[in-house]
Order: sequence, then structure tokens, then C-alpha cells
Amino acid sequence: MAKNESNLGPEEDVDLAIIGGGTPFGTSGSSSRLIHAKSGPLEVGRADALNARTQQYLEVVGILNKLLPLGIKCNNGNFKSRQSQWWTSLEHCTHPNFLMIGQSVVEKVLKDELDFPVYYQEKVVSISETKNGVIIHTDRGRRINSRYAIAADGARSTVRRALNISFTGTKPEMVWAVLDTFIDTDFPLCSEIITFQLRGQSRVSWIPRERGMARFYVLLDGEITQTRAQDSIREHMAPHRIDFVKTEWFSTFDVKERIASTFVSNQGTGRVILAGDAAHVHSVNGGQGLNTGIADAFSLSWRLAAVVKNAHLAPGAAVKLIRSYDTERRTVAQEVIDVAATLVRDTAHTAKQYVSTIQKNAGYITGMGVSYDGIGSELIQDSEQSIWKAGKRCPDIQLVCDGTDKTIRLYSIASYGKYLVLFVGGSEVVQAFRDICTYLILRAGILVQTPVNGHNTGSQDEARTFSSDVVATNDNFTVVVRPDMYIGYVGNGDGWKQYLGQLYTT
Repeated sequence: MAKNESNLGPEEDVDLAIIGGGTPFGTSGSSSRLIHAKSGPLEVGRADALNARTQQYLEVVGILNKLLPLGIKCNNGNFKSRQSQWWTSLEHCTHPNFLMIGQSVVEKVLKDELDFPVYYQEKVVSISETKNGVIIHTDRGRRINSRYAIAADGARSTVRRALNISFTGTKPEMVWAVLDTFIDTDFPLCSEIITFQLRGQSRVSWIPRERGMARFYVLLDGEITQTRAQDSIREHMAPHRIDFVKTEWFSTFDVKERIASTFVSNQGTGRVILAGDAAHVHSVNGGQGLNTGIADAFSLSWRLAAVVKNAHLAPGAAVKLIRSYDTERRTVAQEVIDVAATLVRDTAHTAKQYVSTIQKNAGYITGMGVSYDGIGSELIQDSEQSIWKAGKRCPDIQLVCDGTDKTIRLYSIASYGKYLVLFVGGSEVVQAFRDICTYLILRAGILVQTPVNGHNTGSQDEARTFSSDVVATNDNFTVVVRPDMYIGYVGNGDGWKQYLGQLYTT
């Protein structure tokens, strides 16, 4: 459980300092501190949805099951609309939907998982970097000496400015109003996102939320007020009636599209790392904000854990791990900005065109099409076999446990922080990196074997055998799946050991 402590002493030595929202998982076993200028946890508002890929991330870290009962599944199952192909066509995906849930709820669940102090109402006043670490001073007189630091302190990031990292882009003259409200209406209710068209434009969207709440996004010109936003919603939903019973949150979003010139200090070789809005900002369209921030955290946490905790890193591996975060996430962030920019500008057109743009960019809307292949990442070795391609997400395939008829999913047995090494077909099983890998043997068809004493004897550190319909009888290759559930390598022979050997010693 996170603790709110105001003064643990004038100086602290830690592995990781997180400034701002931060990355709330993947750092167990290391000493950390989170410094937040805000008075306390978020209570209302902000983001409203977790996409399919984010739900996969949160399952791997063991948090999704705590969130599912608190939200509602949107665009899941029986569709009233005909614009559902980007969900129904997803393969090897257990949660082909948005989980509609407020950011405050997500933050609370994540915060409860923290095992290190959170210092609220405390600001960073200076930050400097040395060869071996980062020195942070706060407005409460605290000095923190940290091996690494994450700057997640928002679009106006103090840390980014202190490091003179540029933050460039465009600012279209568009302001959105957003309401979290409880309504009474005779409009047919459904668990789908609805875009309303009026006078050839798509300026109002209605999103179902948890607790029976509704969220509305409204594009307005001129003065932005709650009354004007509600009037615009009524106009768009006519002739249906809508009454606003209770509004929990009203705010505005001034659209900005900016990206940092680097996400890692010292041009990719330093110890201060940008994440979330400190690294990239974009329009609210497409639900990319919180999802991209969590993806940053998921991509970064295992790297930092490896750097600060693993005694078996190969020479130069620490820089390679952190630098590849910059290569991968900055490329994705620019693509997210471009997608959101296209969507927000299409609100000035018909709903048909707007929805068509969503469908064309469904890989980013669902998160399932985000990939790292072809961008020069040091942790992706271009290779491909069957459904396995380096740089793409690992498929969440169905597995049948050896010696049983029990079916499980690959993601349900993944352990965040460890690589998955999959020996597919007749590949030779060699456990060369036992401390950092989980080894699975995948065979074709249904295996009929009798476990010793009626139990599967494979321990967590031993190779376990499964069968799967995605494995062909003549398959014989090895797949290395990174802790962030992206494929790093696919191939025959000892290539997988050479891939891991660039990072770890045996």
C-alpha cells in the first residue's frame, strides 16, 4: 500500500525517483519514491477508457481483474451499429472492447499496488544528472539521490524544461468541452460510443461510463461554458429528450499536438526518462491519452527493473535497454499524435467520414496494431514465422496443458519482468537464461500424456509443455517474447540465445 509521508529525512538514496504521475508497476524489489506536486490522488474526471491492448498489459501485471468489476465493457458483443469491424476482426484477443472506467478509479487501484512512499504536495525545484545517477531537490528541502528518474510531470514538465529538451508541434484552434454527467433521456441506451452529426459535422460524442454515468465530448466555438455544452448536446440529440440530472465534472481541452525531441536525457544515453504527457500530448479523440501513458509505463518498467536489479547484464546492455525505449515509444507517440490529429480534424465532417477514419486507424484505437518492427529498435531482430513476427504483439493464444484437458491463455501465465521463450514444435529445449526467462514448449495437436502422480511436475523455473492449434506438425523454431509482450526474435537454432546474449550473461 502506498504511503503519504511528508518528511523521511533530508537525504534519501534510491534506485528510482518518479516525478509526477509515474509508472506504478514493475519496480518491485527496487527502492523508489514518487514525488507529486498535486494535493492528492485524482478524484474525478480525466481519461475514461482502457483499450484492448491496455487490458492485456494490466492482466500481465495482475491488476485487470480488480478493474473489470468497476467498469463497463463498451463495444463488446451485440452491436447496434454497423461500424464494429475494428473490434470483431481482432484475433488472439480476449478483451475486444473498451473498458469504460474513470481515470481516478484506475489510479486508485494502481496506487494500492505501490510498495513505496508517495510525497504529495511536493515540487521538484532542481534536477541534475551525474555519470552514475540523478540528484533531485524539492521545495520541502528533501534531496533524493537516485540511479534513474522518470519525469511524468505533465505537458508543462518542469524536468523536461530543466533538461532543455524541446517540445515542439502544432496547436490547432480547437477547444473541446467534456462533461461527466448523469442524464435522463428517451434516447435508446446501448453500451457503444455514439457520434452525432448535425449540419454535416460531428461535434458531439456520447460515451457510456461506469455507475450509469454518461460522458459527452462537445466541440464548441467561442465562449466555452457548461450551459452552452449542454445546449449543444440537446440540439444534436433532438428530437429525443435529454435532462441533465447531476454533472460530476466539467472541463475543457485545448487541443495541442507536441512531442519531445528525445524521451531519454543525454540524447538517449542518460538517466532521466520522459513518459506520458511530459513526453507527448495530443487531442482527446480516439481515447489515446491514458492508454499511451500506461503503454509507456509498461514498456519502461521492465527495462528499469532489469537495469537496477539484474546482476547478469551484459556490457553496454543498460544503455541499450533504455535507449530502445526512446526509439520505440517516441516513434509510437508520433504516430498516436498523427492519428488523433486526423480524428479531431474530421469532426468538422460527417459522422460517416469520422467513423471511417477511426476504422482506418483501428490499430491505434484498440492498441492492438501498435508495433515496433521496422523502426531500428536495438531490441527487435527482424524475423517472422507463421503468426509470430518480431516487433508485433505476442498473440494471446489458447493452450492445452500437458497431460490434461485444461485450456488456458498464454497471457494468463506470463510473468511481468520475465522473458517468455517459446520452443515451437520440435525445437531443442535449452534453458540458458534461467533467472530471467520462463520456458514453454508448444506442440501441435492435443497431447495425451499421464503426469507423474496425476500432476504436472514442471515448476515455474522449468520448461512446461502445452499443445496449441496454432502450432503445425512441421514447426521447429524458437520465439523470444519480451516482458512487455512484444516479440523480440523468431528463428531456428541458437539465434534466440544470441539475441538474449546481447543483454544478459548466462
